[in-house]
Amino acid sequence: MENDEINSSGRFGGTVMDLATVIGIILGIIAVFVGMVLKGAQLSILINPAAFLIIIVGTISSVVIGFPGRELKRIPKLLKVIFTEQKMVSDVEIIKMFSRWADLARREGLLALESEAQEIEDPFLRNGLTLAIDGQSADYIRDVLNEEVEAMEERHESGAQIFSQAGTYAPTLGVLGAVVGLIAALGDMSDVDALGHAVSSAFVATLLGIFTGYVLWHPFANKLRRKSAHEARQKRLMIEGVLSVLEGEAPRIIEQKLASYLTNEERKLFYESGADGLDKEK
Repeated sequence: MENDEINSSGRFGGTVMDLATVIGIILGIIAVFVGMVLKGAQLSILINPAAFLIIIVGTISSVVIGFPGRELKRIPKLLKVIFTEQKMVSDVEIIKMFSRWADLARREGLLALESEAQEIEDPFLRNGLTLAIDGQSADYIRDVLNEEVEAMEERHESGAQIFSQAGTYAPTLGVLGAVVGLIAALGDMSDVDALGHAVSSAFVATLLGIFTGYVLWHPFANKLRRKSAHEARQKRLMIEGVLSVLEGEAPRIIEQKLASYLTNEERKLFYESGADGLDKEK
C-alpha cells in the first residue's frame, strides 16, 4: 500500500451509499405496510397529520431540550455517517505498511522514516510516527494517542446518544398521542361508527412512535456506535504498530502481533498470501 492512499481521515478517499441502512429502512416500512394489509387494516388510516405532529415534532422538541446546541449542530453530519460508508483502509494493508516501515527503520534507523511521515495524510498516524521519530518514549506516545482515541470515542458517543434518546422518547410520545386521540374520540359517542374510526386513528400515533423509535432512531444510534468502534479499533492497531516500530521489532514479529486485530478469515488470508516480514526472511 502506498502512503498517498490514506487521506486525512485515515480512509481511502470517497464515500459510497451504505446499502445496509437503506435496505433496512425499506424492509421495515414494507413489514409494517404488509402486516397492516394482512391484518385487514386500511393503509389510509396512516394519513393522520395530528399523529405525525405529535411524534415527529414532539421527538424533535424533546431532543432539542435534552442536548446542547453544539451537539445538535452535528446531526446532519451524523446522518451522513449513517447513510454513507467510508472506503476504509483495510487492516491487512495497515499491517503490511508497518512491516515495511519496520524493515526500513531496522536497516537505516528511525530517521529514515521522516520522509515517510511527511507523506502520510492521516493526522493520527502522522502524529504517532512523528513522535516516534522525534525520540519520544513509548509510554508518552501511548498516552498521547490513547487520549486522542478516548476523546474521539466520547465525541462519537455523544452523537449516538442523540438518536438513542430519540428512540426512547418516540414510543412514549406515541402513548401520549393515543391518549390525546382517545380523548377526542370519547368526547362524542353519539355516532358509534365514527367512534370506531376515531379510536383506531388514535393508535396511529402509537404505531408511529414505536416504528420510529425501534426501526429508525435506536438502529441509527447502534450503527454510529459500531462504526465508531471499528474506527477506534483501527486506531489502536496503529498505536501498536507505531510502538513496535519504535522498539525496533522485526517485521515478522510486528505482523504476528498486529494480526491479532484481524478476524479469523482475514488472518487466514493474510498468512496464506504471504506476510511481508515472512517473505523478507526467506
